[in-house]
Amino acid sequence: MERICGWIIRKKLVGRVAIIEISGDRYTKPYVLVFKKDRNPEEYELIQGLSIGTALCFEGEKAREQKSRRGIEYVADKVEVYAEPLKPLPVDTSGKVPALLDTRIRYRYILLRNPLEKAILKIRAGILEAAREYLRKNGFLEIHTPKIVAAGAEGGATLFQLQYFEHRAYLSQSPQLYKQMLIASIPRVYEITPYFRAEKFNTIRHLNESWGIDVEQAFVKSEEDIMNTLEELVAYIINYVRTNYEEELELLNVELKPVHTPFKRIKFAEAIEMLETEGMKVSSTEDVTDAAEKKLGEIMAEKGYDLYFITKFPWSSTGFYYMREEDGIYTRKFDLDYKGLEIASGGQREHRYYKLVEAIREKGLDPRDFEFYLEAFKYGIPPHGGFGLGLERLMMKILNLSNIREAIVFVRDRTRLVP
Repeated sequence: MERICGWIIRKKLVGRVAIIEISGDRYTKPYVLVFKKDRNPEEYELIQGLSIGTALCFEGEKAREQKSRRGIEYVADKVEVYAEPLKPLPVDTSGKVPALLDTRIRYRYILLRNPLEKAILKIRAGILEAAREYLRKNGFLEIHTPKIVAAGAEGGATLFQLQYFEHRAYLSQSPQLYKQMLIASIPRVYEITPYFRAEKFNTIRHLNESWGIDVEQAFVKSEEDIMNTLEELVAYIINYVRTNYEEELELLNVELKPVHTPFKRIKFAEAIEMLETEGMKVSSTEDVTDAAEKKLGEIMAEKGYDLYFITKFPWSSTGFYYMREEDGIYTRKFDLDYKGLEIASGGQREHRYYKLVEAIREKGLDPRDFEFYLEAFKYGIPPHGGFGLGLERLMMKILNLSNIREAIVFVRDRTRLVP
């Protein structure tokens, strides 16, 4: 006999039979309980008076014959009611009446009782399970870096400023600088972390608080070592989800193909040439725009590539910490795109102290603002590099979500600070 708890998401009365569906914790699909008035008179009368959204527990066993197509049938002997809603739910948790995106975002914590919404959240957890599993197996140590920082990794324009006692501080854009400092002692580190970016975008692919899988590794020969780690990690994640979340993928009507490595590599200059051939006006010295990124995805899809790297970005478009090639024009920075969306960015870092100070100055920054970071480079930091893999962006492409806000429960974007 099992004791199972959850919430009523659907109730149906047919003659002398009462059927309820309960959203619980073990399965993504609901538990289905059938009560007949002549066999379960007390439970039948109780169920008749309960509202959608009632929190309850029941004791029972899985039915030998599974007749329901909607969920997992159980035979229940005892029902205990713990809480009833004070008013009708603001959304339909059964999924029969779809909600607009704004409503979904506002009441996502309730909608997670719905199997489809729950499937998205379970796959999000599964992606992180897979990432941790792969990185642990490959010698990476999980770390945690500060989220209140004195300087930004990617420039002041996208920093959230705050008052930290007598000092000016910021919310962390990235664990970039701290990951590199730890490379002074630990050759392989990773962090699953929030990013805070004060970008005034309001697009389907941007959030102001998002999550990522950040990795750094030392003793590399080139950015290829880092790209190898990233592509193996992404392939592992997608194949893990494909194997372990079949029920959730089926509910979401997603068919995931197996992913194999290596991924296609194209240089930034090649990408620009492809886009110009298609009639797009693009800069050869600045980062690729969202529109160009999307168009490049279409071009690469025609060539049979969903996942592909863009490599050798120009120095003018990168952060100060990327290693430059000898020509001084291009760097060892790369992006990983998935169906026309950048899901990860990384590269080999500059590990030579004097070159790093020079790069900071060239970017119009003051080395004094980065003294805490530069100090680590005086004590034998080897060649290294890493990347940040965007969790919500990866989810968008795995699950074919139309808006990045669908990939996170509590949304922080240009207009949302609550719930």
